[in-house]
Amino acid sequence: MIEFNKKLIFRKFFLDNTYFFLSTILTLGIIVWVIQAVNFLDFVTEDGHGLEVYFKYSLLNFPKIISRLFPLIFFISIFYTLNKFEDNNELKIFWINGINKINFVKNLVFYSFFSLILFYFFTSFLVPWSQNKSRIFLKDSNIDFFPSLISEKKFIDTVDKLTIYIEKKIDKENYENIFLKDTDNEKIKFIYASKGKLINNENERNLKLFDGKIINVNNEKITSFDFETTNFDLGKYLTKSITDFKIQERKTSDILNCYVNYFILGNQSYYETTQCNDPAIKEMQKELFNRLIKPLFIPILTLSLCFLLIIPKENVRYKLSRVLIFSIGLIIIIFLEIFSNMTSRNFFYFKFSIGIPFLIFFILYFFLYLKINTFRKEL
Repeated sequence: MIEFNKKLIFRKFFLDNTYFFLSTILTLGIIVWVIQAVNFLDFVTEDGHGLEVYFKYSLLNFPKIISRLFPLIFFISIFYTLNKFEDNNELKIFWINGINKINFVKNLVFYSFFSLILFYFFTSFLVPWSQNKSRIFLKDSNIDFFPSLISEKKFIDTVDKLTIYIEKKIDKENYENIFLKDTDNEKIKFIYASKGKLINNENERNLKLFDGKIINVNNEKITSFDFETTNFDLGKYLTKSITDFKIQERKTSDILNCYVNYFILGNQSYYETTQCNDPAIKEMQKELFNRLIKPLFIPILTLSLCFLLIIPKENVRYKLSRVLIFSIGLIIIIFLEIFSNMTSRNFFYFKFSIGIPFLIFFILYFFLYLKINTFRKEL
């Protein structure tokens, strides 16, 4: 019966904390996502992507926002739940049922390991996958919103390697006095047409030009000819949005394979000009820290908050201890961001970062164990 009661009161504590954590992180995540989504409107207004690409790209950035908020919100949720239970005298129920503070700490740390696994899922799988998927949408998209980009008497260079000038826009599809400059390495093509009609549908995307002239410039050789009707294909052009894949968007297994085999073991067969090369080592170290080492600080944050158990609310030092412990937790979170940048500087910081979470965890646990026993003896 006693063991059943222990399970029930622990269950209530963890459910209360989980509910607060999920509701808070989702609420703040949505707020940050909406603000960020407004900034992404440039994809439509300037880069020429369609609304479908805009919404998909914005939505796929939501896991990244949750991942960035995760340590802070988890820390706040544990802090809030512990203080709520203490203020409502609910922690005393644990002590009455024979649960000592060391046992409570062990259960709380065990609970934090579930959050650690969830955080690993975000940092090592979901975020890289979603970022990779969003980049694919940009890479594969064409100029879906092309008509809205066209303005009278204005040079439009949103499209990569293409400059467009329209003197008069009759409607969304028909134009007069059109000037195009198509740049392809050393080849430059100038096109002038008195009239043009935009064909923009699922099957084709081109400008049908009438009564004009084409001038080709190739290695200082100039050729020109007139035309009555010609089609200028727009489907092959990309916008100026960044479409190259970044390290943050690559699979964790790919980064590990490159880092271990190329940088650590010196296997040159893993070298690749865009994915696995010498300049990428700093960024890879930072990314591996964020994905694999940073989540290890979740139990550390939990342990730091367990110091709240040492001093009861009746003690005159209780309020001061809450402020100090909360400040220490924030310092740890800020330290994570600073150390993340430090790991990209050289290999020493990266090696040091691998062992430091375990060292901090055991030091905190040992110190917390001593403080709890010492305070209990003083009572």
